[in-house]
Amino acid sequence: MKDPSPHAPPGLEWEPEAAGEKRERPLGRNQPLVPAASIAGRALVTVIAIMTFLAGLTAGAAQLLSDASADWRSQVSREVTIQVRPGPGRAIEDEVAKAAAAARAAPGVAEVRIYSKQESERLLEPWLGVGLNFDELPVPRLVVLKIAPDARVDFATLRQTLANDVKGASLDDHRVWMERLATMANTFVLLGLGILALVLSATGLAVAFATRGAMDGNRGIVEVLHFVGASDSYIAVEFQRHFLRLGLRGGLIGGAAALGFYLAAGWTAAAWTATPEGTQLEALFGRFALGWRGFLAVVAIALLVAVVTAVVSRLTVRRTLQELS
Repeated sequence: MKDPSPHAPPGLEWEPEAAGEKRERPLGRNQPLVPAASIAGRALVTVIAIMTFLAGLTAGAAQLLSDASADWRSQVSREVTIQVRPGPGRAIEDEVAKAAAAARAAPGVAEVRIYSKQESERLLEPWLGVGLNFDELPVPRLVVLKIAPDARVDFATLRQTLANDVKGASLDDHRVWMERLATMANTFVLLGLGILALVLSATGLAVAFATRGAMDGNRGIVEVLHFVGASDSYIAVEFQRHFLRLGLRGGLIGGAAALGFYLAAGWTAAAWTATPEGTQLEALFGRFALGWRGFLAVVAIALLVAVVTAVVSRLTVRRTLQELS
């Protein structure tokens, strides 16, 4: 009996009989069109896992910086500073007392604290160094105002009062710093979205090439299915299921790795809380905890990568089938 055509219909394979003859034996009904385990499939899972891990790290970092920026702005917005600059012939202590009295009289101010001369000088030590003689430097004196929760202070009236009653006084509501913090946080969020778009694009290209390779490897079977009347949707769904499983596997591996990284980083930051490095880290990123929104973002990215994998695979199969037609 002659060997069958290389384009034999799926569901049939040949196994040797006695005297070198061959007979048809039906394959299992649930055997997939695309092999479930292959070197190309494992390589694609690895690529998707790496891409998802990088996207998860970026999303987590953007969330941390956004939360830290919100905390910074909340703290800064609750404090206002009055600077009283010394000058020739000015009784600086009297001017500072007048500034504090004007601040206490302003509606919405919960607390007023006057920084002593030594405290004001100590604030300059990180920039000018320790052990300097500040007696000949015109170091401003500071009066810090804490705003009551949900209170709105009329800063314009307070500025006018200081300008009329206190010589050398100026009010700083830190609006410039809050705008800069908001700009920085928004920039990092946009950067994270851009990196996510690049990751999804790279994943889509990798899936498109992998789908082409899988169809070339099973070209004979695909052609027979196509020519005997199998619909394009049936063939596309088979490939879509295969690559959706690969996408879910890679996305879950990469997402779990990203979440594990942030859990380990949070545990390490908590262990360093009592050290100077830990204090600086907490000042920048808070407690280095993602929170439920950060975890949800990483999980959503993993699922999105899987969906992109399935959609790109389906579109690639349909385009290839149209070329065969």
